[in-house]
Amino acid sequence: MVKKIIFQKEPIDQQAMLKDIGSGEDGCIVSFIGMPRNKSNDKMVLHLEYEIYESMAYKEIEKIIDTTMQSWPVTDCIVVHRYGTVNIKEASVLIALSSPHRMEAYEASRYIIDTLKKNVPIWKKEVYSDGTTWVSERI
Repeated sequence: MVKKIIFQKEPIDQQAMLKDIGSGEDGCIVSFIGMPRNKSNDKMVLHLEYEIYESMAYKEIEKIIDTTMQSWPVTDCIVVHRYGTVNIKEASVLIALSSPHRMEAYEASRYIIDTLKKNVPIWKKEVYSDGTTWVSERI
């Protein structure tokens, strides 16, 4: 069983992350990649800037992964989140997990990203040519 949580400034090597998961019992690997888009609220976005309260974020993501692995038949799970500046079309978050069946893997992946956005102390700032805005994903 693989459980990894990584915070990094540099771009995410998606291929390297995916090679670390999956077993002979798994029928799939599902990955979710979140990335900045160039438009938000009718404004052109130049890039995003992320700040992380790392020790608390690690604990919260660990809880999310543990809940996921108790609720769905997930074998391996990796969550990687960038901090600092993330350019348009670069991955800001990667969630990858393996499971015997795809339906459960998709459900588990969605649970992870939705819960991460609500509960984990990671803040996102959109940078435009004429200023910035902090964006809240929490409901």
